[in-house]
Amino acid sequence: MNLLDRLLKVFDTHVVHYCIIGGQAVNAYAEPVVSLDLDIVVAAGQLRVVEELLRKEFTVAKHEHSLNVSAYGSDLRIQIQTDPIYAEFPDRAEVREVLGIKLPVASLTDLLQGKIWAVTDKTRRASKRQKDLADIARLLEVYPRLRDEVPEEILKKLE
Repeated sequence: MNLLDRLLKVFDTHVVHYCIIGGQAVNAYAEPVVSLDLDIVVAAGQLRVVEELLRKEFTVAKHEHSLNVSAYGSDLRIQIQTDPIYAEFPDRAEVREVLGIKLPVASLTDLLQGKIWAVTDKTRRASKRQKDLADIARLLEVYPRLRDEVPEEILKKLE
């Protein structure tokens, strides 16, 4: 059983409330691009328990705003966001296809907001912010109505 299947089994067994964010979530709404990253938000009230469960099954590295989950032999990189700004995303998630599996994905509006936060976060590496900017562009190509929700400074970078 691969890393993703094992993680989803833990989440299903323990009724973890979560959703997919990041590039894989963008892939669920727009033309997919290849990525080995899977970003997840877990309901805030379940974070401590989820961390304990994951440590029993996987290698978990704790960082300031994330838990990085890995398993020997897997190229997939799973990052569970622990920043409280994402806490309500799972409540508004909708089921979409991610990596060939139906999973809860952040709502389109939440996903865009998360990407806006990421692009404007000066503590993130420039290369990561550029990827987030490209993700915003991908979303706007498919959903041009979202343009009004994007700050002017970001729209200028997309021109």
